[in-house]
Amino acid sequence: MTASQPGILAAGPVSGRYLTFTLMPGGDARKALHHLAAIIDGEACVAGLGEPLLRALGRPITDMQTFPRCSGDGFEVPSTPAALWCWLRGSDRGDLFHRSRLIEKTLAEAFVLDSAVDAFRHDGGRDLTGYEDGTENPHDDAAIAAAIVQGHGIGLDGASFAAVQQWVHNFDRFGAMTRHDQDNAIGRRKSDNEELADAPESSHVKRTAQETFAPEAFVVRRSMPWNDATRAGLMFVAFGHTPAAFAAQLNRMVGAEDGVIDALFGFSRPVTGAYYWCPPMLEGRLDLTAVC
Repeated sequence: MTASQPGILAAGPVSGRYLTFTLMPGGDARKALHHLAAIIDGEACVAGLGEPLLRALGRPITDMQTFPRCSGDGFEVPSTPAALWCWLRGSDRGDLFHRSRLIEKTLAEAFVLDSAVDAFRHDGGRDLTGYEDGTENPHDDAAIAAAIVQGHGIGLDGASFAAVQQWVHNFDRFGAMTRHDQDNAIGRRKSDNEELADAPESSHVKRTAQETFAPEAFVVRRSMPWNDATRAGLMFVAFGHTPAAFAAQLNRMVGAEDGVIDALFGFSRPVTGAYYWCPPMLEGRLDLTAVC
């Protein structure tokens, strides 16, 4: 039976690890992917194929797009496509480390590990700024409709598209803001998570209000805080049945519609940006029939 990778719609884990891979020249990507499919259950690890890999395989996926690169006064949104993306999910960071080593070895004949970012749940699901993340996520049937491909046929139904950005927060700049200004930047009160009706148009909530787009731009967010020795922020992950809903939100965040820039850029910046096609599952394995 075809289904989506269960980690896409499952609640966020306690710990996460994000791996990105580049293609090795001359490597047999198809063979390596089939080896990967044998060890990925779609729940403890969600896998996504990037545009460079799909191009190398010669099997384009309908609706796949190039992640947009844009810049303006006070912001820059990079596009950093990778061949393959894995989101490891669990409760034990040591276990995630060992599973990531297994994945790296499994792919070694065709892929090179480019980055590994460790993430974690903070304060019941809050960003490191203290604000709740994913408040407006759709649930149940609405989440399936937003995130999962349906009606496209065998090998495609059950798939999803992931938009992934690693955001780096400037905590000194954020901490210098008054609580009033922080709340207005997000568009919610930190104290009770209530949306501010009188928040400025630049507030992140107003920039990305999913029901205000035509068509509506609902996605399922599965973001997690991350940190390394010197930096920290949010690993933004959003799943959609196409990349279009996220692209619409990003377009508004950068002011392409009305010139109003999302206040988020005042204290945070993305350093990566990519789309990934997350294959469906078939009989407990990744279903790669659409690309291999």
